[in-house]
Amino acid sequence: MGDSVRVLVLGGYGHFGGRICRALARDARTQLIVAGRNLKSAQAFAAQLATSGPPAEAAALDHSSSDLAATLTQLRAAVVVHTGGPYQGQGYQVARACIEAGAHYVDLADGREFVAGIGALDAQAREGDVLVVSGASTLPALSSAVIDRYKGGFARIESLETSIAPGQKTPRGLATLEAVLSYCGAPFEWLRDGRWETVHGWSGIVAHRYPDFGTRWSAPCDVPDLALFPLRYAGVRTVTFRAALEVKPMQLGMALLAWLRRIGLVNDWARHAGWLKKLSDPFDFLGSDIGGMHLRIAGSDASGKPKALTWNLVARQGHGPEIPCIAAIVVARKLAAGVVSERGAMPCMGLMSLDEFDAAVSHLDIRWSVQDQ
Repeated sequence: MGDSVRVLVLGGYGHFGGRICRALARDARTQLIVAGRNLKSAQAFAAQLATSGPPAEAAALDHSSSDLAATLTQLRAAVVVHTGGPYQGQGYQVARACIEAGAHYVDLADGREFVAGIGALDAQAREGDVLVVSGASTLPALSSAVIDRYKGGFARIESLETSIAPGQKTPRGLATLEAVLSYCGAPFEWLRDGRWETVHGWSGIVAHRYPDFGTRWSAPCDVPDLALFPLRYAGVRTVTFRAALEVKPMQLGMALLAWLRRIGLVNDWARHAGWLKKLSDPFDFLGSDIGGMHLRIAGSDASGKPKALTWNLVARQGHGPEIPCIAAIVVARKLAAGVVSERGAMPCMGLMSLDEFDAAVSHLDIRWSVQDQ
C-alpha cells in the first residue's frame, strides 16, 4: 500500500462503522482495518469490501479490553475511529489507549457529557502529539459547520434552534436506540432566553413543518450542542434541540415512556432497548425513507435589524443514516492525508466545513437549502 495510513474502525462491521469502512476503503491513502469483538464478522465484512476495492484487514478488538493500547500498537493503527456506542456511560478508555499507542482518535459520540468533557484529555493528547476528537457526527460536527458558514452575516447570534427528523423506514441500530432511550424522561437543561431551563427528554411535543416533507411532531432531546454552543457562540441566549419521529404513534409512545420514567415507574429505558426495538420495527411500513434536519439561526445584522435564516436538509432513498458518519469520514481522511495540524482533545467543531460535507455526500440523495427570514 506504499505510503498509505493504517486506519482502524472499531465496530467496523456495525450500523455506522460499516458505512464508514465502505467510504474509507475507496480511499487510496488508507489501509483499512475492520475491527470488532467478533473476528469472523470482521473478516467477512473485510472480504466483502475487497470484492470492489483494495484489500482490508480484519482484527478482533474489544474496546473494554485492558490491553487495548498494546493491541493498537501491534496493529500499527495511526487513526482509530470508534463507532462502538452507546457512549453514554462509557469512559474515555479507548481515547486513552489511542494516546498511549500514538494513534489519532475519532468517535461518533452523541452523549452530551461525553463529548463536552473530552477536553479532560487535552494535555495528554498534546503530549502524545495526537488529535482526540469526540462527536464527529451530525451533532456537533455538521450543526456547527452550518453555523460557522453563516455566522458572518450576523453581528449577533441570539438563538440556535435545531431539529432532526429521521425517516421511519431508515435502519436504526440498537446502540443508537439505547442512546436515545437513555435520556427519555430524564431532566436536562437547555438555554432559553438567557436562562438555563429544565426540560425532560421526549416530553413536550410540538409540531414543526419541514419544507421538504411536511409536518412532524417533535420533542426535546439531550445532545452535545446544548452544552457546547453557548460557549462557542458568544452572546447566544437560546439553544434548543428537538427530534421528530415520522409516525405519530411512535412519538406518542416515546412521550408515554418519558412520563413513566418521570413518575418513577422506570429508572432507565435504555435497558429495555432490545424489546422496544422489536416492538417498534413493525411500524416501519407506516413511514417513509425520507428524513431531514433544520437549523434556525436568529439574531441581528450589522445595522441592528433582526435577521434570521433556516438551513433545511432533506435525505431521500434511505440515505439519512449516512449523515452521522460523514464527519468521521472527513476527519479520518484529513488525518490520513496529513492536512490536520491540530493536536489535543476537543469536540468535533471547526474540523469539517460545510463544503467538505457537501463533497462527501455528493454521491447520495442528500440536499440542503437556506431560507432567509
